[in-house]
Amino acid sequence: MKTLSKNLMATAIATLFIAPAAFATNGTNMTGVGAEAVALGGTGTAAFYGAESVIINPALIGKGQGTEFAFGGTLFKPNVSNNGLGGSLMNSSQTTSEGDTYMIPAISLSSRINNNWSFGLGMYGTSGMGVDYGNQKDLMKAGLVQAQTSLQIMRIVPTVTYNTANAGIGFSPIIQYGALDINYNMAVMGGGNVGSGMKSDLGMGFSLGGYYDFSKQFTLGATYTSAISMKYDGQLSTASAPFTMANGGPLASAFSDTLEQPAEVKLGAAYTMGNIMVTGDFKQIRWGDAKGYKDFGWEDQNVIALGLKYSGKGYWVGAGFNKADNPIKKFSATPTGMTMQEQLAAGVGGTKNFFNNIFFPATTEQHFSVGGGYDITKNVTLEGAIMYAPEVSTTVDTTALTQSMAPGASSTNTTKHSQMAYTIQAKYKF
Repeated sequence: MKTLSKNLMATAIATLFIAPAAFATNGTNMTGVGAEAVALGGTGTAAFYGAESVIINPALIGKGQGTEFAFGGTLFKPNVSNNGLGGSLMNSSQTTSEGDTYMIPAISLSSRINNNWSFGLGMYGTSGMGVDYGNQKDLMKAGLVQAQTSLQIMRIVPTVTYNTANAGIGFSPIIQYGALDINYNMAVMGGGNVGSGMKSDLGMGFSLGGYYDFSKQFTLGATYTSAISMKYDGQLSTASAPFTMANGGPLASAFSDTLEQPAEVKLGAAYTMGNIMVTGDFKQIRWGDAKGYKDFGWEDQNVIALGLKYSGKGYWVGAGFNKADNPIKKFSATPTGMTMQEQLAAGVGGTKNFFNNIFFPATTEQHFSVGGGYDITKNVTLEGAIMYAPEVSTTVDTTALTQSMAPGASSTNTTKHSQMAYTIQAKYKF
């Protein structure tokens, strides 16, 4: 079994660094990572889920006994469509993105050192977004740019935890890998191909967590995860440059190439009544303070997550709900006489609406989930979860772009977005 564990670990590490980008749910972030967290609505700040807790609240691995290894992944199935520059200039219909299947790996390890200290390690894909309209043939009919965008965020998280009989604190330095690619064809607006190829960066941050058991039944937990600055040379600056030429505006970068992964604050509670556990989390994702995202007009996002779990002899079943408002701000119509460069600087007009709604439609709001686990042996547990996000339709004003081609022409842009996710995971205790 030791040889099997080593082989699984090696495979997981390799998979982590070749995984494609994925759509995410709370903004660009996954609602949860790990089968139990996904099944219970993305909760886990106060509820102990074994080794996968290293990803959610580093302090909680102090509740573990012995050593546990978890290996799994999520098959993510987003369904996204967009109608381009629909309105008085064009009569366009919804075109479906071909980016509809992604694999997201997650592995974790926790081990008790002695009565007070524990060690953990997590390696997982945590965030991503993108679309693929690259095979759209009739651009003018669709009113759509040939957009292909991809953001990948993956993390390696070593963890150390100190715990007493009823409390614990944990610290995780975070090593983050990110890759961003934005390319599109401007034929529908009289231009050509725009893009500079995928660029990547490494960043560092940390996560600090704690918990306190008020009783055997009731636990409170909290975590803080720092912002992590990432720079993708030539990505955002190249993508935004063509929009600065409207109405005689100078060719200049509208955005910098820094796209910071935002800080997060989480509070959670878990209460156990016999075989039933109820858990709830409140999370704030600080998009409004993150470099890059705040330039796009994203706002801080409050997330509420609830989970319910029943544990039987050798099995568990659970369900969850996750609610987060769309963090992407809708901008007002274009003031007369302003160039696109001026609109971007002032935070008004349809140009930012166009970027957000077509290129990065992180718009889903409600998420429903179910899952369960079964002990195959006393050492091995197989777990699974399903998450569903109902369709959300978001319409924004993009008149700024159509007026650059035909003065007086108005337009709107509509994105429709729903999701399915299937998570499977094996846990091995030794």
